[in-house]
Amino acid sequence: MAVISLAMAASHAPGLTGWFDKAPEADRRIVRAAYDAIHDEIVASGTQLLIIVGNDHVANARVGDLPDFTFALSDRIQGPDEWFKPWLRVADYDLPGAPEAGTRLFEALRDSGLDLRGRTDGLRYDDNVSVPVTMSRIADTGVAVLPLLQNCTVPPLPDEKACYRFGEQLAEAIRTELPADLRVGLLGSGGLSHEPGGRRYLEIDEKFDRWWMDLLVEGDHERILAEATFDRMEQAGSGGTAELLSWSVVMGAVGPRPCTSLGYVAFDEWRCGVGAVRWQL
Repeated sequence: MAVISLAMAASHAPGLTGWFDKAPEADRRIVRAAYDAIHDEIVASGTQLLIIVGNDHVANARVGDLPDFTFALSDRIQGPDEWFKPWLRVADYDLPGAPEAGTRLFEALRDSGLDLRGRTDGLRYDDNVSVPVTMSRIADTGVAVLPLLQNCTVPPLPDEKACYRFGEQLAEAIRTELPADLRVGLLGSGGLSHEPGGRRYLEIDEKFDRWWMDLLVEGDHERILAEATFDRMEQAGSGGTAELLSWSVVMGAVGPRPCTSLGYVAFDEWRCGVGAVRWQL
């Protein structure tokens, strides 16, 4: 059976690529080290397929018809989308996709109770995929990439418990539906606190971010699901902080266990709290 070879999560704030040099060197050092750790863990773990779970940002469907999760089933993962290039300021990338593995997972999970869709045409990738792919130098690792785009913003959407349960189902599908000995990595992409375009656009809720990171390090998933709810995320920054639901998917996939913090930065000009973690498998 296939195995989950790594489980990590990190912020994908566009400021990390578009305005990286605005931050103090100490903050930049923390972020570089975190994404270097992601790169190194992918290589060291022998990961062959990396599933990136991240907010769709309503870039690939209309607001009134936004699926809960969209599986990218194309042969190549190419980006960033033209519209996002001026503010992301990253080089173009062209990575191997995983259409066969993605289709197997999609078919196995269709009865999950969520609105799942598979797309073989070109999806538009913004910071959700472009930032982690660029910052962790995914192209250098040779792994295939399966983006799993998620509705984190438009109600009704799967809350923290539903995302955690979907992560459990995803892990089971990985183990039972994918080729034996395939090593599959999971990367939750998004967060931490931010409110894009809202009245708190330039504010970071550092207290919430550090509380969230501490909860993950402790590894008490029951407490996290009870206290770090979708509503609590919205209080920390509406329309943005709930990208942490992508982290919830990864949490569900690996089950209750502690993780290691790879660092946290609250730099207001990035307009987002930035952090990363690695679960201990």
